[in-house]
Amino acid sequence: INVIMESGRRRGLSSVLSSLSLLCVVLDLQLDGVLGATPVEIEHHLEMGRKLLAAGQLAEALSHYHSAVEGDSKNYLTYYKRAAVFLAMGKSKSALPDLSQAIQLKPDFLAARLQRGNILLKQGNTEEAREDFLAVLNRSPDHEEAHDQLHKADDLELLQEEAHEAHHRGDYFTTVQVLEKVIELSPWDPESRELRAECYIRLGDPRKAIMDLTPATRLRADNRAAFLKLSQLHYSLGDHHDSLSQVRECLKLDQDDKECFVHYKQVKKLSKQLDSAEELILEQRYQEATEKYESVMRTEPNVAFYTNKAKERICFCLVKMKSAEEAVDICSEAHQREPQNIHILRDRAEAYILQQEYEKAVEDYQEAREFDQENQELREGLERAQKLLKQSRKRDYYKILGVSRSANKQEIIKAYRKLAQQWHPDNFQSEADKKEAEKKFIDIASAKEVLTNPEMRQKVDSGEDPLDPENQQGGGGGREWPFGFNPFEGGNFHFKFHQH
Repeated sequence: INVIMESGRRRGLSSVLSSLSLLCVVLDLQLDGVLGATPVEIEHHLEMGRKLLAAGQLAEALSHYHSAVEGDSKNYLTYYKRAAVFLAMGKSKSALPDLSQAIQLKPDFLAARLQRGNILLKQGNTEEAREDFLAVLNRSPDHEEAHDQLHKADDLELLQEEAHEAHHRGDYFTTVQVLEKVIELSPWDPESRELRAECYIRLGDPRKAIMDLTPATRLRADNRAAFLKLSQLHYSLGDHHDSLSQVRECLKLDQDDKECFVHYKQVKKLSKQLDSAEELILEQRYQEATEKYESVMRTEPNVAFYTNKAKERICFCLVKMKSAEEAVDICSEAHQREPQNIHILRDRAEAYILQQEYEKAVEDYQEAREFDQENQELREGLERAQKLLKQSRKRDYYKILGVSRSANKQEIIKAYRKLAQQWHPDNFQSEADKKEAEKKFIDIASAKEVLTNPEMRQKVDSGEDPLDPENQQGGGGGREWPFGFNPFEGGNFHFKFHQH
């Protein structure tokens, strides 16, 4: 029995020891998590971070430096190195706390002080930047870079004051000039960019204002005002898609922002109408597109861009629908609003072509080409309008004599005699009637001469006018047109007919 009991005690003790051993392993693992990584692991993270940083793999390097900081939160160099990665990534705001932590752990760490001062200077914070540069010079009086940066801080402060004084007196042009130097020294200062953007707006240059406000949105943690202003500027310029994306950025920061939400609803409605109208045009549903653009003008009657765009596109749709008269009216109104818009001039030219007013069409295409010499569509349109104009000026000799294209020579002569007798100028009394009759009589005589000459008649049938000076061959035929005779003297008509 004693043996059995002894054996049981041993098994129990072994079990307890085994449990204690397992507990120690668990505690060791937990303590390792609490106390951080081992020095070897930390060194590994630092080495990997250094290699990845050198290779330009910044995100991967940052991950290793995060692990190194978590493993040893008392090492000032680790914070400094992580700050260097943040700076390489363009995240100066994230670098500042690490540099401050490094300085707190080692107050005489001059490299961190100098780097922090440089960041503060670029952010336009001259007062705190000056403190860091002075702290470096206090420990190292001959530090050349600290001296240079301290002078820059002094210069920047004077320039900031000069810019604000110019702005206060309403001299926006001077303000912009001074802010150019300010921003060169402090490119990460949102206040200077926002001030210059305001000046650009007052000077009537919203595009430049956008170029300043865009980086300003990233330089503040919550810059809803800049996002809203950007959206409004894009909206006023007609960039409705950009306007929509900027106001959405504002609402991401605060979905309950009233100003941004009101503007968002307006931009979204207008943008949807504009996109829908263009889709209808692509689908050749021109009447519906016209109605949609009329809705655009009702939605935003106060910004000229949208009314101009709507009228331009309605003009285009009316041409496509062959509504020539209405198209000319709308296109002319649109042209008055935007005299240099080549699309409006092109579309009005096409409306004139529909009305067979080819001279006006040529004039519009020529005017459009003055604004864009390289545009192939305009060049081809002008050539087409000129050709149509030329064709319209050609005499239709068959129509003049009232005969069919298949008429024989006898039919042509018969028709000629009848019309010549009818339109002889001697039959008319008033001067105006005589002039009109003369014109008609010459046309009748020309038609008879051309259509009874097989060679000339063949040219007519192929689309040429043999009496057009442009088609005359030098010295050909021994005859000059118009006629070198007076067809009204004694009724003798000096035409030479080639009898075959």
